[in-house]
This record gives sequence, C-alpha cells and structure tokens, in this order.
Amino acid sequence: MEIIIGSIPPLNTANQKPASTPSAMVEGRLLNVRPPRKGVAGPSGAERRERKTKDPAKGRVLTLMVMDADTLPKDIDKANYRVTMRFHRL
Repeated sequence: MEIIIGSIPPLNTANQKPASTPSAMVEGRLLNVRPPRKGVAGPSGAERRERKTKDPAKGRVLTLMVMDADTLPKDIDKANYRVTMRFHRL
C-alpha cells in the first residue's frame, strides 16, 4: 500500500514543455537596432513623454523576438530581471 500526502506534479504530455527556470537560455532573433531616443519636446518646449527617462548617449535599442514565449519566466512583465546576451553570427 502507498500513501501519498499532498499532491504529485502533473505528468507532462508530449506537447507540453517543462516549466523553465529564470536562468535558462532563451533563443531569440534580433529584429531591429536603432539609436537611442532624443528628447521629445512639444510646442511649449516641455517634454511630451510621461516618464522622464533618457537613453544612454552610447546606447542602442534592440528589438528582439523570442521564438517560444513558454521559455520566458511567467512573471516577466511584473518582475525585474537582468538580461545577458550572447550573439552568434548565422
């Protein structure tokens, strides 16, 4: 006889992937590279953007596409993450 207290994790089916950890490698494609934003002043000379943020002068803005969103952490839009990138030429 086997007594189980609590619950067992659900079995993964063939079409489901196991949950990823935040430190897992995530593959993506680089879609666009653009220079940093400059100030956006309106007719009165005041900044039109709501947040007073500036991109670094030597920065570049990258647009990335992740092939499989299931590999991203579930709380990506609610938590702070440090992202490291490694580039491989195709």
